[in-house]
Amino acid sequence: MNPLHSASHTGNHEVVVTRVSDTQWHAVEDDRVVGSGDASRRPDGRLFISVDAWHGAVFDHIADAMLADLPAPLHTVVDEADHDSRSAWERAGFTTVRREWGHLVPTDPRVTRLGSVRLPSGVTIVPAGEAEEDPLRALDRVVRDEVEAAAGWRTMPAEVLPRPAGTTLVDPSRYVVARHFDQYVGLVRVTPLPRRPRIGLIAVRADSHRRGIARALLAHVLGSLHRSGTASAWAEVDESNAAATALFEGIGARRAGSTLELVRR
Repeated sequence: MNPLHSASHTGNHEVVVTRVSDTQWHAVEDDRVVGSGDASRRPDGRLFISVDAWHGAVFDHIADAMLADLPAPLHTVVDEADHDSRSAWERAGFTTVRREWGHLVPTDPRVTRLGSVRLPSGVTIVPAGEAEEDPLRALDRVVRDEVEAAAGWRTMPAEVLPRPAGTTLVDPSRYVVARHFDQYVGLVRVTPLPRRPRIGLIAVRADSHRRGIARALLAHVLGSLHRSGTASAWAEVDESNAAATALFEGIGARRAGSTLELVRR
């Protein structure tokens, strides 16, 4: 692979950017790695890239090399409060296409008012780790197809999890499921991150909407977290998703940051 040679950010040495694998680039100056770039393809086919570099000039060199090597369109995500990173991507020709709001979600039922939520008729909750894997995978495929046919999967939180090709469900033990008689109809995925748990996905089959199933799932998950001593969870919601925004803000969640997705076509 041919390196891209470009002027150094210090003026003393040349920075050389080299593609070291199909998905990774290194910027080297004076035999030291001074920055890196990575590419990953999401299950929906979108290609996301990231750059890690302390100096703006090195960032630009890596971005230029990646843009030369990879097919458009290319996507990236940035913290909206990180103005330097956003400016760097805009210099590379990226523009903002959507925003995700991050929410701090309280778990105390006195705040969420979910303590008195009753399960819809015929619905039971299958706790995390107890769902049958095959029906869970079938439900995951159904709700993903329904999301793609409606708003599009691009509007879902931009989380990337390592997963085998062809599968979207990595760890079944993370899922709490709503079961209507003998059929799985809704799910919520909770990732036990060190700082606070993350609600990465909550979804209900289209034919079971407007029955209170999503609220019942949240009541179970947040109640369990509260009993374990966890004061809050984290969730991201696309700003165009009015139903999800109303669901979370209706239980006392508050906005605590935002992430932008940018694209270069």
